[in-house]
Amino acid sequence: MRLGDFKALTFDCYGTLIDWESGMVAGLRPLTEKVDGALTRNDILEAHARHESAQQRWTPACRYRDLLAIVYKRLAEEWGVPVTQDECRAYGASVADWPAFLDSAEALAYLKRHYKLVILSNVDNDSFAASNARLGVTFDAIYTAEDVGSYKPSDRNFDYMLEKLASLGIEKHQVLHTAESMFHDHVPARRHGLASCWIYRRHDQEGFGATMHPGDMPEVDFRFRSMAELAEAHAAEVL
Repeated sequence: MRLGDFKALTFDCYGTLIDWESGMVAGLRPLTEKVDGALTRNDILEAHARHESAQQRWTPACRYRDLLAIVYKRLAEEWGVPVTQDECRAYGASVADWPAFLDSAEALAYLKRHYKLVILSNVDNDSFAASNARLGVTFDAIYTAEDVGSYKPSDRNFDYMLEKLASLGIEKHQVLHTAESMFHDHVPARRHGLASCWIYRRHDQEGFGATMHPGDMPEVDFRFRSMAELAEAHAAEVL
């Protein structure tokens, strides 16, 4: 199997193209600074993952920015810190401030010359628009949790994407699903028979950070530590 075998790259955005963990830690600082006792970065991210994943199961049609406001409230309760609704909403709006990984825009610009680029993300449309501006590329299709009414790893999100891609003339065997999260992306991608590319951003860190443990680790077809490595590997193929 070669990278050049595919017509479309379907991307998770947050954790793969956007550095959501740094964005989360920064956005949660008004809360974490009030917590008695030290919280490590992974303490914060793993707590966030638990509450976010649970809230996505309970309210799958909730817009992501509104869901994050609820997550902020749940974290405040867990850590014993009083917060206001304005503070919760401010955290939900912070997605627009989450930074892109430094290599994302350049790698996407290169890959755009060779593939259709598609987003499949657990986000609302307004929040993604702000992130898209940081990435500097025009995606050929954008499928969000707000569009679908559910959150990955639900099969509905992948079924929706594959149905819409077919209407664009892109079949399953022409798709390489490209993502960091094992839990949200690689496990369901494998269930759907999609080829997969792991952008292992957390290769130098322990645990799964802002995502839940996936259980049994799925097989992946390609593995890179960054988007830059993916672009470099494709360029080496076409020499």
